[in-house]
Amino acid sequence: MKLFDTLLGRTTLKKPKTEALFALSTAYISLEALGFKPSGVAGICFKPIESSRFSELESYLRELLRLCASETGTMCQFQTDEYNYNWVILNDEDFEDLVTTTHLISETIIEHDFEERLLCSIFAFGDVYLIYSYKEGTFYPFAPLADRKRDSNLEFRLRSAMEGELPIEKEMEKWHPFWGIPFQGRVLNALKR
Repeated sequence: MKLFDTLLGRTTLKKPKTEALFALSTAYISLEALGFKPSGVAGICFKPIESSRFSELESYLRELLRLCASETGTMCQFQTDEYNYNWVILNDEDFEDLVTTTHLISETIIEHDFEERLLCSIFAFGDVYLIYSYKEGTFYPFAPLADRKRDSNLEFRLRSAMEGELPIEKEMEKWHPFWGIPFQGRVLNALKR
């Protein structure tokens, strides 16, 4: 089938990979040892689509996260960024709850047949972020500086330190910067208001 798809110019999108997210449940301890304490904030980014099915998904996610909050205490906000991407911003002092809730949201989006809309999950460690690409099933560090610059040296050091614990993206041209992360610079308590 791939031969015919290639000849006819059809492309197949990669299915999102969610299981590697759980590697972060233990790897964050190593990040803490390196001085990067989890901020208690994470976000999932996906591209919305105008359809009643997508609106139903959003309603379902809101209800699911309301129930999840009563169990785990994970707080959430829905937000749209300047590029019209939707974000579910999560806030929890228990890092493992953040990872589990992120996985739950991702799986819910996939189960509702919107997997091609999933972009990434981002976990904050102070001013440094670990970005999980659903298409690649890999993480990469992002260390933003002022004026849309990045601390590449810090990103490379983190890559080296975490390669044995996380599936790190090897092709650095896939380390896309995320300027204007909706929760960038926020502290845990700011989301709890």
